[in-house]
Order: sequence, then structure tokens, then C-alpha cells
Amino acid sequence: MKFIDRLLGRDAAAPSQGNPAVSESQLDLLRQTLATLIDPDTGKDYIAAKCVKNLQWQDGAVSLDLVLGYPAQSQFAARQAQIVSALSALDGVSSVAVNVSSQITAHSVARGLPLQNGIKNIIAVASGKGGVGKSTTSVNLALALAAEGARVGLLDADIYGPSLPTMMGVAEQQPETSDNKYIKPIEHYGVQVMSIGFLIDPEQPMVWRGPMVTQALTQLLNDTKWDNLDYLVIDLPPGTGDIQLTLSQKVPVTGAVIVTTPQDIALLDARKGLKMFEKVGVPILGIVENMSMHVCSNCGHIEPIFGEGGGDKMSQEYGTELLGKLPLDLSIRLNADAGKPTVAAEPEAEIAGLYKAIARKVAVKIAAKSQDFSSKFPKIVIQNT
Repeated sequence: MKFIDRLLGRDAAAPSQGNPAVSESQLDLLRQTLATLIDPDTGKDYIAAKCVKNLQWQDGAVSLDLVLGYPAQSQFAARQAQIVSALSALDGVSSVAVNVSSQITAHSVARGLPLQNGIKNIIAVASGKGGVGKSTTSVNLALALAAEGARVGLLDADIYGPSLPTMMGVAEQQPETSDNKYIKPIEHYGVQVMSIGFLIDPEQPMVWRGPMVTQALTQLLNDTKWDNLDYLVIDLPPGTGDIQLTLSQKVPVTGAVIVTTPQDIALLDARKGLKMFEKVGVPILGIVENMSMHVCSNCGHIEPIFGEGGGDKMSQEYGTELLGKLPLDLSIRLNADAGKPTVAAEPEAEIAGLYKAIARKVAVKIAAKSQDFSSKFPKIVIQNT
């Protein structure tokens, strides 16, 4: 069992070992207190979520490691303060030291596909129709995950209309090749980016049939030398065509995020995208309602010009989570057009905070899935001698 414990990253030692002066009842008091503290991002207490490691209490000094299964760098100080405040109130505790960190692991995918080299988790961002802000959401989602401390990649799967190079401010750059085999992604704002837009003339139309498009996407994914990514965000083209099917059937997608607007037409098409992923066994991580309300740049008046309540209704209808609502704000468009998306341009702004909250919810959904331990077990070959 010790060998298996090491493989699975379990701490086989009891928390009280090496600390004989403290009774198990005292440690139980610490655990009971921690069990009353709820992680706002997961809705679970820290003990039930198995986030507490190396719990010790010696001569009045309490110390522990809080290891979150999702990136939440912006929340580390709040989590630390929450625990310090609760444990400091206990009798006999003179000081509390809390080390907060994130540990992101690979998670199993449907259909048992092997994990992609250099990538732990793949997030597909999709919509049933164009014009709902899917690419803008994809870019800011990737930047938000990176801002929260994860290693992130961004793949532009829209072969016909690649827009991510412009949005990320790297349209003039070209990726380098390694040994004439692998392509190195362009890194900007802490995100590794790959797009067919780097490899073609901007004015060249992609007059390709479906098989050529899917082959190009597969090659972009497999021939890019992704560097130890926690998450790869794939911005899919609108619709439910060849690219979506190829991705869901041949790529180990961890889960999909559906982007829609509140209006009825967009919701109808978003439902088709959601049902497609359900049919091919790709889990739905949640729904993002974009352009949820318009914020007047002059007076700040808020008005739901595309309707309201559509995202809530759709999430309830299909038993998934509404990850967040984003406003129709002029600054989002201006920042994307300028090659510096909102999370990078205004990291402390309210809208950037909305993107980060959505990113944490997506990561929490992934962390709740079963882990994939295939890379930790050695390959066993049986030969007749």
C-alpha cells in the first residue's frame, strides 16, 4: 500500500507524527474548526475537500498547508486570513501559519483517450452561432487562468477565420520550429498561443473542404510543442460541424464551456452545441452568458438589451451551471481590438474580476472530476522467453 500511496500522492504519515507533545484530541479540534470553514469557490469545507496537509500544533503554534486543486492566486490572501482568524480564536493557540498553494492535476476524459503530451486538461469553448463573443471569452478565460497561477495554452481552432493572433497582440509574430518537426507556440501575457493565422497570409482565404480543415487542426494540436500546460483552452468555430466532431472524438477534451447571449435565437443555437457535446460524451463544464446587459459608457445605466434570464433558464433546463454573466461593455471590444484583452489590460477592473471568477469555476469543475493516473504507472510489457 505504501507504493500505491506514493503513486497517488497520499500522505501516509499521520498528522501527529513528529509532534508527540500534541494529543490527537487537540488535532481533532483543529480539524473540526477547519470543517466549519467553507471555500467560497467550491462550496465545500476544507476538510471534506481534502485540502489540508501537514497539520501541526506545537507549543501553541499551529501550521498547515492549504493545497487547492484549482488556480486561485488572487484568493490566496483571503483564504489564509479566513483560516488564521478561525484557528487563532481557539484556546491554547498563540500563532497560526498557513501556506496556501494550488496543485493542478490531469483529469480523466470520456472515451478513455490518452492524454495529450504536455497538456493536463483541455477546455473547449464553443457556441452554436457566431457573434456571441466566444473568441473574446476564450482569450480572457485563458488569461484569467494564467493570472490565477496556472500554466495555460490557447489554440485557435477557427481555421477559416483565425482571430486570436490579433486579439492577443501577436499577429506580426511567427512561431519557430524545433528540429523541423515541432512548432513552438508564441508566448504572450504568460499564455502559449497557436493559430493557423501565424502560418498563412492574413489576406489569404482558407478555401478548404472539411477533411483538410480537420487535418490542419489535428496537426496544429499535435505538432505544437506545448510546454507543461495545466490547461489548454481551444477556441472552436461556431456551429456543430467537422471540427467540433473531430475534436470531441479524437482529442482528450476534459470538458466544454458553452458561450451564449440572452436572446432567444442565440439560446436555440447554444442548445444544439450543448447537445452535440452530450451525445459524444464530452462533459459540459457550464454556460457563460455574454452581453448579459449593456453598460452605458456615459452614465453607467444598465439595460438588458438582448433580453434576460436566458442563461439561467438554459442551465436549469440541462442541469448544468451558469458560470457567469458578462456585460456588453465598450472596453471589452476596444481592448480585444487593440491586442490587449481586458484581463491583461485592466487586471484589477471589475470585468477582469468577472472573468477570473468564471475561470475559477471552470477549474473547480475540472478539479472535481476523476484524476488520471496513467502517466504515473510504468508500462508493463510481457514477453515470452
